[in-house]
Amino acid sequence: MTVALTSLSHGAGCGCKIGAAELRPIVATLPAPTDPRVLASAQTADDAGVVQLSADLAIVHTADFFTPIVDDPYAFGRIAATNALSDIYAMGAEPVSALNLVAYPLETLGPEVLTEILRGGLDAVQAAGASIVGGHTIDDSEPKYGLSVMGTVHPDRLLTNAGGRPGDVLVLTKPLGAGTVATAIKRGLAGDALIARAIEVMTTLNDVAAAQAITAGAHALTDVTGFGLLGHVNELAAASGAAVELDAAAIPAIEGVMELLEAETALAGGTKRNRAHAEAFTRFGDDVPEAVRWLASDAMTSGGLLAAVAPRAAGAIDGWPVGRLVDGVPGTIVVR
Repeated sequence: MTVALTSLSHGAGCGCKIGAAELRPIVATLPAPTDPRVLASAQTADDAGVVQLSADLAIVHTADFFTPIVDDPYAFGRIAATNALSDIYAMGAEPVSALNLVAYPLETLGPEVLTEILRGGLDAVQAAGASIVGGHTIDDSEPKYGLSVMGTVHPDRLLTNAGGRPGDVLVLTKPLGAGTVATAIKRGLAGDALIARAIEVMTTLNDVAAAQAITAGAHALTDVTGFGLLGHVNELAAASGAAVELDAAAIPAIEGVMELLEAETALAGGTKRNRAHAEAFTRFGDDVPEAVRWLASDAMTSGGLLAAVAPRAAGAIDGWPVGRLVDGVPGTIVVR
């Protein structure tokens, strides 16, 4: 009998992350790095840590892993690896090497399923031009998979989430809704076509998007994952010292997701946490539909990049202009 991977997870994908409202106070109690070589760290909620080694070389570190978001093990592996690699691209860097991170119930699922998960991860890493050079496994009743990834960047070309400027356009390079699809899968509400569309989005590397953002002269860059569009926009805006205006009608969704959100039959737990957290810094216009409010909070997995770029260069990035940075209280968002 084949066991559905998602039946073994309490959450799905990035939706299993500890919520931002709970996590930030914990991280805030830890001392900040004092090494002058550290160019980026958790203090600005950036996507990866960066340490400068020489005048022309910095290393970029990240780690990301999560519970199954789909039942196909190969697709799960590709999604998890693509998601981890995204943090490197979000810093304007190139991935070099990766380590597998595995928690797995070998007696329950057997070696064949794990082989497929690892094969999916390997294919994603190789497509990124990087190498898997090892890893670590533990026995766990709830499967989890991801990567620790190392990349490199010239210190002068590093992109963080803190360089945005009032007047910048915010361009999002992938549609939202993977958290909703994952919940729909667990509840038997997602058809094959919807699942296939979501997998296509989640397994698309952000390498091209990153290259376009760099060419366009992006001032700030991040990716949109488990904290939702609102959560990651808040982080970028707060780090950049700006406020945000989002255009509700411009926020893109994976085809078929809006119908689920309108019915409210597949709201992920992570999405609910994101929306509750966003109430502290987000104000919606009265005419913004409820489904769009949920979409902006969707606990996305392996989402697109969000670039803050000068208006004249926004068209150089394939994606959706979803809003702009403006003068105002840093990190606050108005959705109209």
